[in-house]
Amino acid sequence: MSIRDWPADERPREKLLKYGPAALSDGELLAIFLRTGVAGKSAVDLARYLLNDFGGLRPLLEADLHAFCGHLGLGQAKFAQLQAVLEMSRRHLAERMQRDSALESPQAVRDFLKARLRHEPHEQFGCLFLDAKHRVLTFEALFQGTVDSASVYPRQVIKRALAWNAAAIILAHNHPSGITEPSLADRQLTRRLKEALEYVDIRLLDHFIVGDGEPLSMAEYGWI
Repeated sequence: MSIRDWPADERPREKLLKYGPAALSDGELLAIFLRTGVAGKSAVDLARYLLNDFGGLRPLLEADLHAFCGHLGLGQAKFAQLQAVLEMSRRHLAERMQRDSALESPQAVRDFLKARLRHEPHEQFGCLFLDAKHRVLTFEALFQGTVDSASVYPRQVIKRALAWNAAAIILAHNHPSGITEPSLADRQLTRRLKEALEYVDIRLLDHFIVGDGEPLSMAEYGWI
């Protein structure tokens, strides 16, 4: 049966317009993105098949071009469309975060860092540079690879902070394993950077570790 023949309240697009996107399942949201199905499968059937084939929505969204295009009903055009949607989402989160003080909008900071770092296959270390009112100036990814005191250089962090005339910094890095518990190296690095930044009168406000679920705030655990 074609989706057009379904009751209106069961069609993904009409359901979204009536109840909002949160009311839809992953398969229904993906079906709206796909727009059409393939021979023998409606858009919803195809969406459910793809979610099962990829192992969920997140692996589908984070697939590279080769892996994405190797699945039924997907190709370069859909991959480009998906990447554009994801980038618009990241930019929207960045703009929302920049409107207010980072300390007054901690969830906006978490949401941005999740969108920016959670999908990365390797560890990335970056900084949110803030002005004197703790509004976000910019985010920069500075280092890639194993994050420890040997691979993250305080002088580079300070150099970029001074270039932005930052008054404060929030550090962030991801754990590709998904586990947000900080390692001993993470805690040692945080202390080292805090001490270095104090010499140039820049405050270290927090260090977020991004993995599965909500990013961990080292400040909330008293580690800063």
